Amino acid sequence: MLLSMYWVTAQTQPFPANLTFSNGLMPTNKNDADASSSYTTWKTNFIEACSNGRYRVRFDNPNETVSEGIGYGMLLTAYKADQATFDGLWKYYKDNRNSNGVMNWKIQGCSVSTLGQNGATDAELDAAMALIVADYQWGSLGTINYRSDAETLIAAIKAHEIEANTYVLKPGDMFGGSSLTNPSYFAPAYYKAFGAFTNDTAFWNAVVTNAYAVINANLTQNNAVGGLVSDWCAASGAYSAQSNGYHAQGHTYYYDAARTPWRIAVDYLWYGDTSGKVYAKKCSDFVRVTLGGTANIKDGYNQNGTVTGQYHNATFVGAFACAAMAGEDQAHLDASYTDLKNLNEPNAYFNQTLKTMYQFLLTGNFYLPANATLSNTTFTTNANEVVIYPNPSHGIFTVVATEATQVTVTNMQGKIVLETPIQVGNNLVDMSQQAQGVYCMKITQQGQAIFKKMVLH
Repeated sequence: MLLSMYWVTAQTQPFPANLTFSNGLMPTNKNDADASSSYTTWKTNFIEACSNGRYRVRFDNPNETVSEGIGYGMLLTAYKADQATFDGLWKYYKDNRNSNGVMNWKIQGCSVSTLGQNGATDAELDAAMALIVADYQWGSLGTINYRSDAETLIAAIKAHEIEANTYVLKPGDMFGGSSLTNPSYFAPAYYKAFGAFTNDTAFWNAVVTNAYAVINANLTQNNAVGGLVSDWCAASGAYSAQSNGYHAQGHTYYYDAARTPWRIAVDYLWYGDTSGKVYAKKCSDFVRVTLGGTANIKDGYNQNGTVTGQYHNATFVGAFACAAMAGEDQAHLDASYTDLKNLNEPNAYFNQTLKTMYQFLLTGNFYLPANATLSNTTFTTNANEVVIYPNPSHGIFTVVATEATQVTVTNMQGKIVLETPIQVGNNLVDMSQQAQGVYCMKITQQGQAIFKKMVLH
């Protein structure tokens, strides 16, 4: 029996995706229009077109751009399926890289004049994850090879922003490590995706383990309540003398640390990681129980929970709302969603950008792309790459090839259920009429044959 296969070029996931995560809670009052409206406001107020198809994100000083903003922008435009803006942001990033292959952290406007040298690791992590999403959205056969660029950037992060032998995330390519790190940069969900995408799971899982170890040590050593990590610390969890130049010497839960509940909640929502749930629930319970609700959140705390801030804004409210997705109180999550929605700070770079990011997650539009779900979804024959995803699948597989080739699919009894050539680009394989189980795909290319397991569930 031959099954249907056809070639497609459209994007994989138009906005809104409106997914329901397998783990955690979703706000019952969520609305994709809220996320879309925030995106429009963010794009109108902070995206600037430069020359030669480049785009930049305006910083607090609108004449400057920071790499963090480019990373955020790449994530938002990839998930919004805004390819032209995504490509322009990525070109801007590449124009301003240093010799280690990471973007210098502060740039003068649309120029290539560097105001702050060398990388900031959170920007690299976000940009690399965004490139994976872009490869999922649009494939990598156009003018930009998103897959190759993602692999190159992930390799640069591994070489220059993970401390050798310790798996500690450095805050930049030229400083930090065990002596100084930033917990708000920790993105364990991304690390798992990087491992799957590059067939390097052992390394990136070690980075995950270290991230949770640092967070837990920081909370324990400093008698923290409710997941209130410090902005900066040593890998031991203790405060670091190297952070003395930062706000409150880096000892408080301030505008760096405020992002941590969001980043860790993603790990639970995408992967069901129990360490992620435990941490995020601590954060959610701090707001729900200790503070008495989302309306009482302020923009700064000592690690013992005493208030240092005075403002109620999206940076803090939204991250705690994301943490509530890993909590167990639907009413609190719904109230947190409404609180974030009603905050109106359209001209504040950090607050508006993060509000949009948080709303994407809260509405199911910040998801794990299928091309980063298994470590063996990419393989090579004679240097020509073939990708298959999602795998496992409920019935529809996408096979992406860089040249025309031959595919044969057999069941575990050796019976051929599909035998067909595939074209360059994205090809959909419909196996929805087949029984659940394991199948074998044989790829024949330039006289060579390799075999790939396919799981239908």
